[in-house]
Amino acid sequence: MRGLDRSIADEAKDIGALALAVLARETQVHRGPVACELDGKVRDGEGQWRLADERIVLRAGPIRLAYERGRGVTLDVPPDVDPRNADLWLNGTIYAAVAAINGLMPLHASAVAHGGKVYAFTGPPGAGKSTLAAALGREGLPLFCDDTLILDLSHPDLIVALPGHKRLKLWPEGAALANAHLQEQVQSNYPKFFAQPAAGTVAEPMPLAELIFLEQGESPALVPVSPGERMARLQDDHYTAELFEHAARLERPQRFAQLAAIARLLPMHRFTRPYSPDKFDEGLALMRSHICQGLPA
Repeated sequence: MRGLDRSIADEAKDIGALALAVLARETQVHRGPVACELDGKVRDGEGQWRLADERIVLRAGPIRLAYERGRGVTLDVPPDVDPRNADLWLNGTIYAAVAAINGLMPLHASAVAHGGKVYAFTGPPGAGKSTLAAALGREGLPLFCDDTLILDLSHPDLIVALPGHKRLKLWPEGAALANAHLQEQVQSNYPKFFAQPAAGTVAEPMPLAELIFLEQGESPALVPVSPGERMARLQDDHYTAELFEHAARLERPQRFAQLAAIARLLPMHRFTRPYSPDKFDEGLALMRSHICQGLPA
């Protein structure tokens, strides 16, 4: 088992506690009218947003949301709209935007905790991030976050991961693989379900130990990602990366330096495995060994 130096754990908790306090303050929600424009502009379409000058506005069908630093979140939702629809946007795009505007980095990832550290899984939609993280609960590894991981990069030699702010969501077939207990349906027209992970959850900040990219392959395998490739892989096309890019407003040299620092500090692996359910446990066993026993890939 890989443990963690107590002073590093305490430092991560202290850094993370300050970041969580900021997020708790800035994500306070009040209801009110929201103009669907920012600086005279707004993107068209479902779930579209515009971010500028520490503010964001978002339009999701009849729902309108806005956030401005220091003023919290304004929610404008008609009374005939399912309130669960608004919750998904509040806990998704808006939460990630609040984090980014306040100097934190949102990452499209699910994660588990072990030995006082966090192991995160990222990949495109449908890659199985939530299912893998939940299934590791069968092996005694608690869930750290689902779908969105928030990072504090303020320390030069430590990447601090903040615990998840939203509940685990799984498709029924994913819950069966993960042995997770299904709860209520997320939305009446969206057949994903909230689920309780088998090993519970972790609710305190911890250092991020590793980022693992999920890919499809013929057989389970873990391959280290080189430092140069790490920088390229950090620049994905998910909305969380775009939010951070808009909010940070870094010049190219600053952005390069930031990515280089993350690549230096953070080990990364590619985890390839077949998507076939009958091969799932083989891949799960490899990942558990990698995390719990530190076996070389």
